[in-house]
Amino acid sequence: MCASQDEGVTQLARRLTTTDAVVVGLGSMIGAGVFAAFAPAARAVLPVGTGWALLVALGLAAAVAYANATSSAQLAAQYPVAGGTYVYGRERLGPWWGFVAGWGFVIGKTASCAAMALTFAAYAMPDGAPTVVRRGVAALAVVALTAVNCRGVTRTARVARWLVAFVLLALAVTLTVVWAGRDLVVEVASTGSAIGVLGVLQAAGLLFFAFAGYARVATLGEEVRRPRVAIPRAISVALGITVVVYAAVAVTLLVVLGLDGVAASGAPLAAAADGLWVAPLVRVAAAVASLGALLALVAGVGRTALAMAREGDLPRPLAAVHERFRVPHVAEVTLAAVVVALVATVDLRGAIGFSSFGVLVYYLVANLSAWTQTGGDRRYPRALQVFGVLGCAALAVTLPWTSVVGGAGVLAAGVALRALRGRRRG
Repeated sequence: MCASQDEGVTQLARRLTTTDAVVVGLGSMIGAGVFAAFAPAARAVLPVGTGWALLVALGLAAAVAYANATSSAQLAAQYPVAGGTYVYGRERLGPWWGFVAGWGFVIGKTASCAAMALTFAAYAMPDGAPTVVRRGVAALAVVALTAVNCRGVTRTARVARWLVAFVLLALAVTLTVVWAGRDLVVEVASTGSAIGVLGVLQAAGLLFFAFAGYARVATLGEEVRRPRVAIPRAISVALGITVVVYAAVAVTLLVVLGLDGVAASGAPLAAAADGLWVAPLVRVAAAVASLGALLALVAGVGRTALAMAREGDLPRPLAAVHERFRVPHVAEVTLAAVVVALVATVDLRGAIGFSSFGVLVYYLVANLSAWTQTGGDRRYPRALQVFGVLGCAALAVTLPWTSVVGGAGVLAAGVALRALRGRRRG
């Protein structure tokens, strides 16, 4: 997938503009939630009996994401290098905190890569396609987009820009046609029990999966021009656009399908458009959005792995940077191999929950790191970091128990292995 390398090249090139960074963030977020996260989130609040619970969960996920985004932006302005919170945690709190953040990001976003590849295959293939065929198509998508990433970050941003533009246009057309062509059941405010806190928190944790794309902007800190200005601006713009899009989609799904219908469908947006002329467009948009998210995910995870390998927290060969294309090609090819193995074995719902757990741990460390910043490096009030820490912790522990146990187990295994390596070195 990638050509030869020069082990002596270790620095990435600053080739991305602010617009490129915004597009990478949008490409990571638009698609994940619209086409994958609403159904499991609706099932989490279904016992509540009202569609308002889903909207409250979406608002809570967005609020936690905003707090995390401000911390990431504040830290990225001070440390404009590849690695994101892995670097911030090391610099502000110590090596162990950095490792926990980096490992949480790597395992969580590796699961996200698998989720996006499986989502692509689900929409790209006919409904009756055998499971083995769908998994094969998902694996091919991983290989193809890794090859694109290995050709250089500017090529990645260029492809992501076209993908994002198409998906946003397709969503706008779909929502307009659905509102005009459907008899709306308007079950957003249906009667039911009081909103259950646990159900809303669990749904918010699952929907948080959809908002985590701004992390990819911070991990590109070594490749963005004028990063102290560009990264905070790109994170805010990308997150703001995404919140508006998700809110529009959520309201549309609830008034067309009702909470029961959203929970029952594996592809609620496609179900809302079923029978209308835009139904094929929804499938195409879902496939394209998933590819856009997967493209940005591979770039982000590869750069965090690069930063960890530079410090010896992952195998040193992963720190190699391609001589011509200036990308962490060894890390990206290794990631592709792991994701191909995952798409052959995991399911979409499990991947989303596992991903959310790892990424929430990552942002918890980001908020703690931002809390320690002072003087000119402080751009936002500490109250946002307090809310971010509490929000990340609450959403993480209320995810489905399989996601919590699995995520905590893999996280603990990584910590134990690092401790063992440290003892051997000593």
